[in-house]
Amino acid sequence: MKLGRLWQPQHPVFWMMVVFNVLSSLCAWALRSLALPYPVMLLVALMALGNVACGLWCAWRLVATEPKP
Repeated sequence: MKLGRLWQPQHPVFWMMVVFNVLSSLCAWALRSLALPYPVMLLVALMALGNVACGLWCAWRLVATEPKP
């Protein structure tokens, strides 16, 4: 496995990984910056963790596959 395989802009999974990472960053920003009620805070935290898991899954798929020439 090579980490250089993460950079595959022609692959749709690459863009999914980018979107999941941006969404988890936005969720983390909202948790730290906004005064949210506890149920909403819990929902945003779970969504952030789900985005991280999906982003890691996308990264694993990119690293495990051969890049197209």
